[in-house]
Amino acid sequence: MRTDEIRRRYLQFFADRGHTVVPSASLVSPDPSLLFTVAGMVPFIPYLNGTVPAPYPRAVDSQKCIRTLDIEEVGRTPRHGTFFQMLGNWSFGDYFKHDAIVWAWELLTTPEDDGGFGFDPADLWVTVFQDDDEAAGIWRDVVGVRPERIQRLGYADNYWMTGQPGPAGPDSEIFFDRGPAYGADGGPATGDDRYVEIWNLVFMQYEIANIRSKEDFDVVRELPNKNVDTGMGLERVAFLKQGVDNMYEIDQMRPVLDKAAELSGRAYGADHEDDVRMRVVSDHVRSAMMLMLDGVTPSNEGRGYVLRRLLRRTVRAMRLLGVERPTFGELFPVSRDAMAPTYPELLAEGGRIQRLADAEEETFLRTLSGGTAILETAIARTREAGAAEVAGDTAFLLHDTYGFPIDLTLEVAEEAGLTVDRDAFDRLMQEQRSRAKADAKARKTALADLSVYREFRAAGETAFLGYRELVADSRVLGLIRDGVGVGSIALGDIAEVILAETSLYAESGGQDADQGEIQGPGYRLEVLDVQRPVPGLVSHRVQVVEGEVAVGDPARTVVDPLYRRGATQAHSATHLIHAALRQVLGPDAHQAGSYNRAGYMRLDFSWSSPLSPETRSEVEDIANLRVDEDLEVVTRVLPIDEAKAAGAMALFGEKYGDVVRMVDIGGPWSRELCGGTHVAHSSEIGLINVVGESSVGASARRIESLVGPEAFREFAAERALVAQLGASLKAPRSEIAERVADLAASLKAAERRIAEFERQALAQRVPALAQQARAVGPVTAVLEQVGALESADDLRRLAIDVRDRLGAVPAVVGLAAVVGGRPVVIAATNGPARDAGVKAGPLAKAGAAALGGGGVGRAR
Repeated sequence: MRTDEIRRRYLQFFADRGHTVVPSASLVSPDPSLLFTVAGMVPFIPYLNGTVPAPYPRAVDSQKCIRTLDIEEVGRTPRHGTFFQMLGNWSFGDYFKHDAIVWAWELLTTPEDDGGFGFDPADLWVTVFQDDDEAAGIWRDVVGVRPERIQRLGYADNYWMTGQPGPAGPDSEIFFDRGPAYGADGGPATGDDRYVEIWNLVFMQYEIANIRSKEDFDVVRELPNKNVDTGMGLERVAFLKQGVDNMYEIDQMRPVLDKAAELSGRAYGADHEDDVRMRVVSDHVRSAMMLMLDGVTPSNEGRGYVLRRLLRRTVRAMRLLGVERPTFGELFPVSRDAMAPTYPELLAEGGRIQRLADAEEETFLRTLSGGTAILETAIARTREAGAAEVAGDTAFLLHDTYGFPIDLTLEVAEEAGLTVDRDAFDRLMQEQRSRAKADAKARKTALADLSVYREFRAAGETAFLGYRELVADSRVLGLIRDGVGVGSIALGDIAEVILAETSLYAESGGQDADQGEIQGPGYRLEVLDVQRPVPGLVSHRVQVVEGEVAVGDPARTVVDPLYRRGATQAHSATHLIHAALRQVLGPDAHQAGSYNRAGYMRLDFSWSSPLSPETRSEVEDIANLRVDEDLEVVTRVLPIDEAKAAGAMALFGEKYGDVVRMVDIGGPWSRELCGGTHVAHSSEIGLINVVGESSVGASARRIESLVGPEAFREFAAERALVAQLGASLKAPRSEIAERVADLAASLKAAERRIAEFERQALAQRVPALAQQARAVGPVTAVLEQVGALESADDLRRLAIDVRDRLGAVPAVVGLAAVVGGRPVVIAATNGPARDAGVKAGPLAKAGAAALGGGGVGRAR
């Protein structure tokens, strides 16, 4: 039974019994004390504790949840997942224990053909609170569960409370018995993984106060309106109904696991540690995808940090599987397709999610390349010194310089049998924060000290003449070098020049500063930047390339005409793209920022989902059609109220005066308040080539375009590339995509064959190595040097295969090899050898020390 079908049957069963079907709440919890929705009950807490009257007497839902406290258990147990789905039915002062118990048993044991889950009653056990005679009686007398299958447990297992004064009560849990192959007899009371909890029925029966411990509190009263809160783990039921061993192998997760196996060339089920890594990949990819679907983006704090950790643990798991190249482009689409039947919005948001994931993977792969080498060196030196703790300053260097997360440093060190001096790390982090605060304060003070500009601004505003002229004559009002006013500057100096008039555009409104020169008698200044340090004053940052200039000298500003033309094309193109977006998407697509320079523009706009390829093409087509129509670009200066009355858009928090400049392209179709430079007619823009569209936040998108000659050059480059591919593939343009796909498929098949040949070659060495076994004390040992191998994983696999071939005798296998020019030692022991006191870790450490290399011990 597919996971989505289990979900559908659960919701339908309770909907047929008068429950309102409630959509899942976001993974981002509205509760300020929680980062995420960590349990199915979180969205209903206000109704359960009576803070808010419930809008319905009974409800049913399938709630998305994220929980990462036990992230280290992911992949190692059958049921630990960071993302999970809780099916729940809820009663708010309506039905109570009888109906909750009877309906739960009915749904579980009704045959599949009749709409139930078809569990055999002989496979089910139930637990109740030790004093809950009512629930035990319903299970025994009404449902018909045999008394020996009903176990009474205490407060730790079967009593629910929040730890705060308020509602509390006993609960009853339903378990599935997986059979003797999975553990000991004795029922759920044994705590054995053989018994899988699939449904928890919580009966909020009492009001409690004065909570001293889980078992010591005061019962204030029995609640007049009792509530029922039930939770069924969807993934747990799915792995039982689908006949697999754990949640990672269900239909919503197995495809990613299989893809990880395919990418690594390793078979799932062949090696325990590899299996754990594949399960981690399957879990973390799904969890990260669902978090990003609900608007979480990677960052270094809060929810974003949890997401970043999931993504980075995925990268690391793939690297431990031997895959060092980017894989998110292949893993995330598989997870998306597996989850889309339940969450169809993943199809619309897939592009945005993929871009976020790819960017994070690319960043972390760069981080790993530098950080891993440093950490491995630090671990080796720590071992050589006979110490057990990696220095805190090393962990800080990795974090501060390489962006290597401290939790990853801790994990890698732990795998090597070491700890990290966390106190020293935390102390260095605190010192860094203190320095950062002091630096920020100093920068704030420096920026606030604008007194050097005061006298210049007092002389009046800098007149900008660049709308109509590229050359303007003026005089030097002031010179500033290193923040101090000076009388003159000479060859090689970098300084600020204040003029009375200028034709050079100062960066503002998203438009980059002009390029050009300032010239005068006997001097020439290259303009590096143009800014407005205070309102009304333009400062030109320059370098003296000829002569010397003094205050009072004549000056002529000269704008680079090619750059200005490109800048005006790009700025006008920005207006066209904005108007086209609003035409296609509607008025909600507001500009939220922009940047344009010669040949390039980008526009941020309020929109929460990616643009489809068709929508992006439509926006591009509309903008280019407006270029072709040769629309007149009209600029007017008028009172702001009049401009707003005419429908002009005021953009992204810009501050406007009482008189503004309004730019029309095609009349009201594009009408904005804008102080930038523009073309006279839209045809002067040339070509607009949209080259990118991406997310810049949970509710903002970014569209990027090349403009004018740059757009043409991009198309020409693509045409040349297509021609080159066609020539290389000996295929016409129409067949290139198909030929590339065929080549990719052939390459994958070849890679799989090579991996299989390498595996077979290793396997062929096993018998000969096993024949070298000899008695060493209480164990049979194989101690050999096997030459050069491709990876430590190959050496590990070889050691394990040789160990297994030695049978049930106490066996130790110690193999040394050269991997990547470095000696590596692997030691493997079996259970009888460990019982005899021989452990793999110390053996590997001793061997590595003798060889001067790194060692990995596996006590298996």
